[in-house]
Amino acid sequence: MLDTELKEQVKSIFSQLSSSYTFDVYVPKNHESREELIELLEDTALCSEKIKLRVHQSDNFEFYLLKNGVRTGIKFRMVPNGHEFSTLLLAVLNCDGKGKNFPDNFIQERVKKLKGKIHITTYISLTCVNCPDVAQSINLMTIINSNISHEIVDGGANQEEVEKLKIQGVPAVFADRKLIHSGRAEFGELLDKLEEKYGTEDVTTKYETKNYDVVIVGAGPAGASAAIYSARKGLKVAVVAEKVGGQVNETIGIENYISVKQTTGEKLANDLKIHMQEYSIDIFENRNVEKLELDGKNKILHVRGGETFSTSALIIATGAKWRRLNVKGESEYIGKGVAFCPHCDGPFYKDKHVAVIGGGNSGIEAAIDLAGICSKVTVLEFMENLKADSVLQEKVNSLPNVDVFLNIQTTEFIGNDEKIVGMKIKDRKTDNERIIDLDGIFVQIGLAANSSVFADVVATNMIGEIIIDAYCRTNVSGIYAAGDVSTVPYKQIIISAGEGAKAALSAFEDRMRGVLE
Repeated sequence: MLDTELKEQVKSIFSQLSSSYTFDVYVPKNHESREELIELLEDTALCSEKIKLRVHQSDNFEFYLLKNGVRTGIKFRMVPNGHEFSTLLLAVLNCDGKGKNFPDNFIQERVKKLKGKIHITTYISLTCVNCPDVAQSINLMTIINSNISHEIVDGGANQEEVEKLKIQGVPAVFADRKLIHSGRAEFGELLDKLEEKYGTEDVTTKYETKNYDVVIVGAGPAGASAAIYSARKGLKVAVVAEKVGGQVNETIGIENYISVKQTTGEKLANDLKIHMQEYSIDIFENRNVEKLELDGKNKILHVRGGETFSTSALIIATGAKWRRLNVKGESEYIGKGVAFCPHCDGPFYKDKHVAVIGGGNSGIEAAIDLAGICSKVTVLEFMENLKADSVLQEKVNSLPNVDVFLNIQTTEFIGNDEKIVGMKIKDRKTDNERIIDLDGIFVQIGLAANSSVFADVVATNMIGEIIIDAYCRTNVSGIYAAGDVSTVPYKQIIISAGEGAKAALSAFEDRMRGVLE
């Protein structure tokens, strides 16, 4: 199953393993995927003398990862190929302490403080680009805290189970049989939700405030650029973020970043991190800033878990997230027919009727992608004309199973308590209302600024963007904003990178002028 080149890569990856590992397989004798699973795991095990395969006949279809003969708490109910092959490899590496994606000690301590025995099940799709990050994050928690166990389930191969649980979006994370998350998530967000559900051990730890010349919140193109420009000035710099790359991680293909003919969001995010690591920049990932306080000219950031950062120059580069319509039924049915990522959740709507709300590039691209999966796609645009590029409009108009309606306002998402069954819309010209029967709704109406935690300190506009001048300065001396979180027009990667550099240069200029002292 593994070709020669991939085998050599896996051999190299596993060459430094210290402990012994077992793929402990339980599988029915006549299961249709038995040979595929055994062949994949056998090929993988042959890449290292430290790994062996053991097969048992069983009514179940699953395998456990054992370390030195003991179960690690990680279980797969799937054939881990496609995107999830990397999840398998990382599970072994991380159990051996050789992985490179471990959170720092502060985050590990938070994981260890989770209360009680916790069993997590994550339902994934082998075509989902977001699923591996979620599965790998929870695997890490399982390795850090022995009271956590984790099973990863291929939803496509367990349709009866998926239908029983009313799952219509992946990744879907269940903690002790209760859905706690659906869709893309970073390690820190998942940890937040587990802390909310289970609580933490009552251990009071006093953390010393970390002091920096410049603190950047956010690590997308704007944040990374600001960090590099600040570090090149010889300043002590910290980056506090959920994940390096930010929203870039959700971008499949990038073809308009000048001098880079084509790349992916995942690769660009990794390149940003590598570039920052070339400088003396302290990167604090998996952080969720809860509060910003002003203490004279110092800005004090309070991070969930008790960490604090102090700086005279704060650059806010927290980007944006998918915007919601905020109509009746939307929040209640997220993961149950309301989705935001056609690449991840599209396969759940094979041969079904879905709506795409939004006529910009993201909406029309989503409609084109879904047209190849769904029986029918209905595009609803609020304005009189589509905003997408003409080449995309030409493509979508050529598709026989796509209908486009303009001047349409969505007023309600309709469900049956278990899943979406339709939506109520209004024609903005005639005020006529009607209900469309649907199996799913993809909301593609752009981005909303991640500014709420700062809104009590700096000025924002009516849609939540932080107001800046031409130099990225906010209304508060020593606080700057850059990229999609700000009022800068045109939310593009290349513009965000330039704005990050501008914010850093403005902060340095203010330091030289004595404004920050």
